[in-house]
Amino acid sequence: MKLLIIALFLFTAQPVTWLGDFSKAKAEAAASHKLILINFSGSDWCGPCIRLRKEILESDKFNDFATDKLVLVRADFPRQKKNQLSKEQVKLNEALADQYNPDGKFPFTLLVDEHGKVLTQWDGYPNESADQFIEQVKAFTK
Repeated sequence: MKLLIIALFLFTAQPVTWLGDFSKAKAEAAASHKLILINFSGSDWCGPCIRLRKEILESDKFNDFATDKLVLVRADFPRQKKNQLSKEQVKLNEALADQYNPDGKFPFTLLVDEHGKVLTQWDGYPNESADQFIEQVKAFTK
């Protein structure tokens, strides 16, 4: 029984980590030779953002792919008081938005290299499956 529990723990899919600090993401991407996926989201008010997160970015297929190929950054802009971020995180998100999303589009997702150069972007909800989204990202991975 103990072996079964240990096996289940080891083989349960672990969710990928979304970073909030783009500087740390660039350093990690440079060290691991990965690309960076940046997602601008309104997690508690933007319907397409919530759908993108649930249907694509939190799918098992995307998580499996992203674990080995991507560094993930989420710049969230919640509106509800109970979901407010720390002042430090708000500053980081606003700085990232100033650089990559000055028009305030939601959802807005970019794929950038380790230096921050934009390789491609998705404006709004990508009307495709998780598999199709992954294939688009794969085209830029080595």
